Amino acid sequence: MSATTLSPTDIKAEIKDDGRIPLRGHLRHTGALGRRNLLWIRQDPESMFDALLMPVVFTLLFVYVFGGSIGQALGGGQDGYVQYVIPGMIAMMSMTLSQGVGTGFSQDFNSGVMDRFRSLPIGRGSVLFAKVSVELVRMLFATTVLMIVAVLVGFDINSWPGLFAAVGLAAVFASSIMWVFLTLGVILKNAQSVQAMGFLVLFPLQFGSSIFAPTASMPGWLQAFTDYNPLSTLADAARGLMVGGPVAHDLWVTLGWSVAITAVMAPVAIHKFRTKS
Repeated sequence: MSATTLSPTDIKAEIKDDGRIPLRGHLRHTGALGRRNLLWIRQDPESMFDALLMPVVFTLLFVYVFGGSIGQALGGGQDGYVQYVIPGMIAMMSMTLSQGVGTGFSQDFNSGVMDRFRSLPIGRGSVLFAKVSVELVRMLFATTVLMIVAVLVGFDINSWPGLFAAVGLAAVFASSIMWVFLTLGVILKNAQSVQAMGFLVLFPLQFGSSIFAPTASMPGWLQAFTDYNPLSTLADAARGLMVGGPVAHDLWVTLGWSVAITAVMAPVAIHKFRTKS
């Protein structure tokens, strides 16, 4: 089996007598499908525009439009707001770009690509894991762009290990959210529906959090929501790792959310993919 194609003959050779596919086979299938998805991005570079432009647009918007007023409330002016908002932007990127895995999955179904994959004797989970892995690459690319822009607008990287830890935590959380959007990509009819549903999920979580502003001035009922919002704990953990401050509680809560979401939604996504008619 080549790195970028799935040969039915070679695939069948990997299947055991009882029909099970060994772990090595799953890994080979996931790698081949992942390379296929990366080659598709290479042939369609426009699909990377959101990962390239979103960090630039959002960073400039929040720093130069809202940074002065919110920064004064924080007591550090615009420079202080840069230190506050950039870790939150890493959390935002992890959630926003996760939506792309669902729209791309839906497009593959409508184009007939998934019918070809499901006709092959490959692990159904391999198709989904390949999608998740490539979207994580896109997220890491967007985070790199974000940090370049952040440094240009004045962000101080106080701890490189903390930065890498924050990005790793965001990647773990993003991978869990991707299973939600993969499920939507299977059960909804088209990419537009997935995108519309994604916005209904994303906006309350992003703006009802500590990503862009402290929650102390919010109404009590909204503060209660932000306390349980995983984007708040992710943003606060990233802030503590990158800038300094408490980390342990927010870190463990974020990891707990990530494990719980993955444990619930990954089996659902794989089941829906297997049974979709």
